[in-house]
Amino acid sequence: MWTRHHKSRIYGRLVVPVITACFMSYFIYHSIHGDYGLIASKNFEQHRQINERKLEKLVSERQALEKKVERLSDGSLMKDAVDEQARYALNLLRPDEIVIFDRNL
Repeated sequence: MWTRHHKSRIYGRLVVPVITACFMSYFIYHSIHGDYGLIASKNFEQHRQINERKLEKLVSERQALEKKVERLSDGSLMKDAVDEQARYALNLLRPDEIVIFDRNL
């Protein structure tokens, strides 16, 4: 009766560890450099902080505008003053008006 004996090769023992190392390196690389990796989360955090500062600035501008509108709409101003403010803000005038520019303003 014939039996085959295989020599154990060193390559046979290394196949599973090499494949495992390849899979692990793939997942480690993508956990750092991938779309949801460490670098992407760092960039996201920076953009979030920039957007929070923009939001704070816009909120303060909005509050200033709301106060200005509240002062204009409380009835204490005359119609001429409101009309003047609107024309100045919108840069409009009537055809029969004359504009004099003052460089000191």
